[in-house]
Amino acid sequence: MTMALSNDLIKQRLSQKFGDQVSGVEEPYGMLTFEVPKDLNLEVLQFLYNDQELSFRFLTDLTAVHYPAYKGRELAVVYHLHNLVANCRIRFKVFVPIEKPDVLSATILFASANWQEREAYDFYGVNFVGHPNLIRIQNVEEMDYFPQRKEFPLEDQTRIDKDDEMFGRGGTFDFGDRQDDGSPRQIPQAEHNDLNN
Repeated sequence: MTMALSNDLIKQRLSQKFGDQVSGVEEPYGMLTFEVPKDLNLEVLQFLYNDQELSFRFLTDLTAVHYPAYKGRELAVVYHLHNLVANCRIRFKVFVPIEKPDVLSATILFASANWQEREAYDFYGVNFVGHPNLIRIQNVEEMDYFPQRKEFPLEDQTRIDKDDEMFGRGGTFDFGDRQDDGSPRQIPQAEHNDLNN
């Protein structure tokens, strides 16, 4: 019989292994989310896979996000992992500067990371070091930019409904999930109830 896998147990095991290198711990909608330094991504993935109590052996998704307001850490690589036996999911992120977006490839641990990393490279320009074939997967090879980065003005700058700030390009808008000091925004209970209805 398999014991339930709780977020508290996962946090405890991560803390025992990596100490304060695990940061930004949150539980949005019950999913444990945390951040580690980019150089630890493979070590964390291997630990989560091998640890008998955790056994996160399915890489559900690997993607990237561009946060233009996060100076020096503009690109995030996001890993979603699943323990199929305990039916438990977690998410963790590593951040890199847009000037040098190097992250170690997870293809040596998960075969499915091959195409997922190629897609993140194709759209965000993340350089997965050690990837066996890091070429564009959907866009043409001649493309000299990364289309999902928030670096391009929208079509008509006079239209109010196409305000760049509303799309995370410039200004103070930061996807609505951070306060001015960078800490997570607390969702008011009334708004939280609206989201769940």
